[in-house]
Amino acid sequence: MIKELKRVVVTGMGAITPLGNTVDAFWRNIIAGESGVGLITKFDTTYFKTKFAAEVKGFNPADYFEKNEARKYDLFTQYAVAAADEAIKNAGIDFEKLNRNKIGVIWGSGNGGIQTFQEQVEDFVKGNRQPRFNPYFIPKMIADIPSGVISIRHGLRGLNFSTVSACASSNNAIIDACNYIRLGKADMIITGGSEAPINESSVGGFNASKALSTNNENPQAASRPFDVKRDGFVIGEGAGALIVESLELALRRGATILAEIVGTGMAADAYHLTGTHPEGEGAYLGMLDALEDAAIQASQIDYVNAHATSTHMGDESELKAISRVFGENNHLNISATKSMTGHLLGAAGAVEAIICIKAIDEKIVPPTINTEVVEAAFAGRFNLTLGKAQAKEINYAMSNTFGFGGHIATTIFKKYCP
Repeated sequence: MIKELKRVVVTGMGAITPLGNTVDAFWRNIIAGESGVGLITKFDTTYFKTKFAAEVKGFNPADYFEKNEARKYDLFTQYAVAAADEAIKNAGIDFEKLNRNKIGVIWGSGNGGIQTFQEQVEDFVKGNRQPRFNPYFIPKMIADIPSGVISIRHGLRGLNFSTVSACASSNNAIIDACNYIRLGKADMIITGGSEAPINESSVGGFNASKALSTNNENPQAASRPFDVKRDGFVIGEGAGALIVESLELALRRGATILAEIVGTGMAADAYHLTGTHPEGEGAYLGMLDALEDAAIQASQIDYVNAHATSTHMGDESELKAISRVFGENNHLNISATKSMTGHLLGAAGAVEAIICIKAIDEKIVPPTINTEVVEAAFAGRFNLTLGKAQAKEINYAMSNTFGFGGHIATTIFKKYCP
């Protein structure tokens, strides 16, 4: 017997970002076109080519954990729990009234506890290689721990795992959450992603691969997607969380429905370890897959939140793919919100999903900031929402995320209609 797929909706959101530690604060700054980028405060950048990042500000673990508990978790897990707590509250969930055996957690992170790993190796070397490791070293480091911690915190016994696909990780988590609910394997899933990579290892590593901007003279304008002078991405940190559930459950418990997830797409560039396919082949296939899954035409998409990290080849290849998919869709708005948030790596997809959902709900397209001179091949061909937000009725919004290794993940959100 063929099962009828369930409709999947979003009923809650939470955010820890360089532009605010709640969804409301974050969204206000996004629409205002603010930059979350500044000089790095987490370590001494004297000998580093890049001296700036998009850091989370004012995050206090004591707001979420007892002192002894916080010590067990790397910062990326702390961010995850904080974002999930807000999303749960925002969704008005009373777990006592729900079947916790059918509530799961799927979480994404590209790097996991890289700060913990760095600190423990440093301590090992400084201690003349004496093996005095923290007993929480492994659980603080491994990328699957946020999903476990969130489930333990709330007694959730449904499916539980993590996705790792570099910068596509949290979008892949959302896709998995959507599909498991469609199939009836879960009634509700807390999903999203988190990252805390602003340290010597990450910045030094990305510098070595020439991926980061080195515009130290004007860091707030360093992330300039599609601009002829773009010179790399700005590393960021934070978390985004979504409460994803079946429409049936949402209606039964009287939840406020923020948006519906109607399409998901995945593909691979199959081209290069860190570089995108020059013609955007994977991005093209991922977007087509999502449109087919949603059973809509490209002309019905009103807004695309582009991956657009401000790297030379990445931005160009994505616009080529968008051009192939959308053709002359003159009403399409595109924006690159990493120009404001920086690139949150494995958390990017979740944070940008929140942006898409808020854009639908608030009827406004967030801006692309810092971009002054668009690449000649694309100038005038797209509405890149440059400089300031634009009011617009949005029925369908698409979110693209791509990761090292050629991973492609695309989601389509729809304005909810009963």
